[in-house]
Amino acid sequence: MKNKTITPVMKILSKKYTSSSNTTLNRMRKRPDAFKVLIACLLSLRARDENTEKVSKQLFEVADTPEKILALSTKKLEKLIFSSGHYKKKAQTLKHVSQELLKRFDGKVPKTRENLMSIKGIGPKTANIVLAFAFGECVIPVDTHCHRIPNRLGWVKTKTAEKTEEELIKILPKKYWGEFNAIFVQFGRGTCQPISPWCSKCPVKKYCKKVGVGRSR
Repeated sequence: MKNKTITPVMKILSKKYTSSSNTTLNRMRKRPDAFKVLIACLLSLRARDENTEKVSKQLFEVADTPEKILALSTKKLEKLIFSSGHYKKKAQTLKHVSQELLKRFDGKVPKTRENLMSIKGIGPKTANIVLAFAFGECVIPVDTHCHRIPNRLGWVKTKTAEKTEEELIKILPKKYWGEFNAIFVQFGRGTCQPISPWCSKCPVKKYCKKVGVGRSR
């Protein structure tokens, strides 16, 4: 059953965050390059957005195609993406993904979730971000913020991001799907943080059930 707080919460957050949502991936949405969106998303995993922006820019100045990624030595690639964290594993992933794109998809990023996720290193969140940001598909990319906050609000009761996505598809009006990720990432980083969220300045606090919230500010 649809939660009655979803629409008022989305209206408030849409006004507050959509226009100011200035993440690396959201900026790429304006002039989408599927390969750059995919690589930036892989670099953003467990990384701060400012680091993702810096690293993505450095990398794309040197290598912005699968062929160019593969042409880089592993040592050079690791150096370029060092600031994103977990750089050794990410370098391996970028090499593998680039190789798979060339080998199986003629160097092009596939446009289906099934084909994207058939490539090792590409999970549901990354696949959905590529589909939404590069190809304009109506999907809901669910990261840690998009999983945590709907549970905290009391919209869903789920243990994994995949289950959260399944439940959000059922209850979230489609008109909000395209902006949901960008809005909740900004909201999650600035206000509804994992530990000690800023409940005192939260614009939707009257609608929040504060599920799992211990100490807040």
